[in-house]
Amino acid sequence: MEAGGRRMTSPAPRQRRPRGLPEKAGSVVLGFEAIIVFLAGLAVYGLRALPEGVAPWWAIVAGAVVAVLMIALSGLLRHRWAIALGWVLQAVTALGAILVPAILLVTLVFGGMWAYATIGGARIERRLAAQRDADAA
Repeated sequence: MEAGGRRMTSPAPRQRRPRGLPEKAGSVVLGFEAIIVFLAGLAVYGLRALPEGVAPWWAIVAGAVVAVLMIALSGLLRHRWAIALGWVLQAVTALGAILVPAILLVTLVFGGMWAYATIGGARIERRLAAQRDADAA
């Protein structure tokens, strides 16, 4: 109770924005891929796989930058441009296979999961929306 005898009420909790399946699954994929990309940067550093004249620590910087971009992007997947930027980051990760061919395996695994999250997730969302519309009619 307040001093004036009135009861304090707390504001109603804010409703969360509904997240679609591509957004949910895509953020999980990017989050885990960020860890792997950072570790791939460490592997490139440890193997000294950079071209002649490039300091090895640049591999760690590149891995960290791409990892941070992936983590930041995972929170922005509600926008169409973020999905497209996710595909760009998949291509950047694939370019790492030029330095260490084993990175191609990582790219294939996570690229496949990214494709399923974005393309398959959108297809599932459309099917569920059509089903809801049919049930409502």
